[in-house]
Amino acid sequence: QVQLVESGGGSVQAGGSLRLSCAASGYPFGNYYMAWFRQAPGKEREGVAAVKSYGEITYPDSVKGRFTISQDNAKNTLYLDMNSLKTEDTAMYYCAAEPFVPAHSLLDRSEYRYWGQGTQVTVSS
Repeated sequence: QVQLVESGGGSVQAGGSLRLSCAASGYPFGNYYMAWFRQAPGKEREGVAAVKSYGEITYPDSVKGRFTISQDNAKNTLYLDMNSLKTEDTAMYYCAAEPFVPAHSLLDRSEYRYWGQGTQVTVSS
């Protein structure tokens, strides 16, 4: 079955960087839509990056220019490079996968059935 395991979270000061990884198994990794979401306490889960197998990539304005999503199909791993981190980036970060997602819904959490357990990112001032 589909398994997604995130790692790389931690605590960092504002302005710092982190790289999150998501190891995937149980499905044809390169053919799926993949995305990163985050959820802060008391807030809804929001999409921060999405990619289709070296194809279209999308980011919300809140992270554009700071976050970069990438994937290594040989390693079945999805990455999220986060730079210039802000305190408001503090959240639990999740990776998600789905065979197909409409282009206008790449950051819509309801489009994804497969989720990892999450990794915590804490940014302090």
